[in-house]
Amino acid sequence: MYTYYVYILTNVKRNVMYVGVTNDLGRRVVEHRDGKGGAFTRQYRVNTLVYAEEFEQIEEAIAREKQIKGWRRSKKDALVEAANPTWSDLLDWNAAKGPSLRSG
Repeated sequence: MYTYYVYILTNVKRNVMYVGVTNDLGRRVVEHRDGKGGAFTRQYRVNTLVYAEEFEQIEEAIAREKQIKGWRRSKKDALVEAANPTWSDLLDWNAAKGPSLRSG
């Protein structure tokens, strides 16, 4: 059984946000940080994990991702700030590079 995550990434200036869904949050964030996450995240250097939600069903995670993507920026900002007021990176870069998050 998998756990699915809806996550929000931002860049250093916090002027761009990316909302995604995955079944392996650590691996996916590392991919974004390594420039393998897609053209948008590479172009805008969107690689700071600031928000994540956990789901047991992929359908629920996808529905939540679509819901958040449909929101205005101000509502996305409020969601992040409610859970992470300082917009801290929720995944330590050094830990993310370690073998525990990269091994299958």
